[in-house]
Amino acid sequence: MTDAWDAHYADGNTFSPLRDSERALLAEHAPAPESGGHALDVGCGLGELARHLAESGYEVDAVDFAPAALARARAEGQLSATPTSAVNYHLLDIERDSLDALPHPAYDLITFRLGWAFVHDRTRVMNRLRERLRPGGVVCVITPIAEEGEGEGEADGRRSIALDDEEIRALGGSWAVAERYDADGLAFVVLRDPAPAAVTCAGKKRPSPHALTGAGVVVTDSAGRILLGWSVRGVWELPGGKNDAGEGFLEAGVRELEEETGLKADPIPGGARLLALLMDSTHGMPRLTGAVRVTAWTGQPTVTEPQLIHRWEWHEVADLPTLPQPLFTPSAHVIDTVWPGLLPGLPPVHRYPVTPAAAAAPAPA
Repeated sequence: MTDAWDAHYADGNTFSPLRDSERALLAEHAPAPESGGHALDVGCGLGELARHLAESGYEVDAVDFAPAALARARAEGQLSATPTSAVNYHLLDIERDSLDALPHPAYDLITFRLGWAFVHDRTRVMNRLRERLRPGGVVCVITPIAEEGEGEGEADGRRSIALDDEEIRALGGSWAVAERYDADGLAFVVLRDPAPAAVTCAGKKRPSPHALTGAGVVVTDSAGRILLGWSVRGVWELPGGKNDAGEGFLEAGVRELEEETGLKADPIPGGARLLALLMDSTHGMPRLTGAVRVTAWTGQPTVTEPQLIHRWEWHEVADLPTLPQPLFTPSAHVIDTVWPGLLPGLPPVHRYPVTPAAAAAPAPA
């Protein structure tokens, strides 16, 4: 993009000139301090706004990433009545270069005229600019407005240089004061008093159901035998079932174990553990199963849901590879997690072992 803009200015092209309405709004909302002040004009182009700010009493650092723009800005500054010492031009890419290269640590005014639509990492760039604003300072973003329905493919290309209403409202995030004014069809946005807030979470629209999630529980008795249920669907399966809303895989497995068999997992540390997450598919739908291992429990296996399970039986683990009836596929994957290689020829599955919380990496400082 730098080369394209450099060619744009090298070919003698210009940009939309500064309007009287913009000058009036700057004078009303961002006048220079009586003792003088420092302004940063980002994406200064040919320097018209920078020279106006200097005439208004600011000492201005004007930055752009196009060398041809800065060369023309300096040349036009020599022809204007603005003292050349009041505007200092700097080659700087606001998205890629460190702002430590700026000559001043803080500014009373930061302007961004007609260029915000070209910024890709807007949140990051605004955060760094906000760090360069003096207490009581002002950020002014002046931008064309995209009309409703304008898309990236519009013939005049306006959508690529303009912001829609949602994007303009987003500028006000993390500011105590965010005001919008009209400058002859341009949006003139005034931002004051940085007010960063703690991150929040939000959902989107109600999703279409597209996956199954649940848990399978391997529970063994004192002799090391594994509990399987003979399902009304004609397969052997582990205790387990689908997650309730907001329920984790371990919690779902422990709950389903009790609901289906009457067995209660012992709450002692390590009595129930989530070993892995297993992902396969069924009928073209993703299926995610939590492999839960219960090693301490109380009670006796009981058929509590006869509409699902005919009976519960303890099986020798060594007999599982030669079961005459089929194993429910997710149950087979869970068993293979506990005893890898016990069951040959299983359908494909993605297995994601769960790292114990104590061994997890610390959060970044």
